[in-house]
Amino acid sequence: VQLQASGGGLVQAGNSLSLSCTTSARTYKSLAWGWFRQAPGKERELVAASGATTKYAESVEGRVTISVDNVKDTVYLQLNSLRVEDTAIYYCAASYSHRVWRGEYRTRELYEFWGQGTVVTVSS
Repeated sequence: VQLQASGGGLVQAGNSLSLSCTTSARTYKSLAWGWFRQAPGKERELVAASGATTKYAESVEGRVTISVDNVKDTVYLQLNSLRVEDTAIYYCAASYSHRVWRGEYRTRELYEFWGQGTVVTVSS
């Protein structure tokens, strides 16, 4: 499974970005999807995930939406009301793990496939 993330850029605080993750996998399969981010000097953290349910980090709840387009085999992350602290490299990831599918979204080691990352920079 190959993943290709795109859509990052430089935006002012309060604006929006839509990130895309195109994949060679068929998204209607039982794959769980995650968007992670890594800010300088920090660990990679879960932003949003989609499996049997959807999950959002508390820091982005209400501002972010993950969606899966089974026709385009693309996973999206809509980022709204961006804040300076959202600045990071954003990675999409996919997992065939039933543990992830059922909700163990934060465990990075369970994601077999990772995209290369797309940089989001939010200025004040």
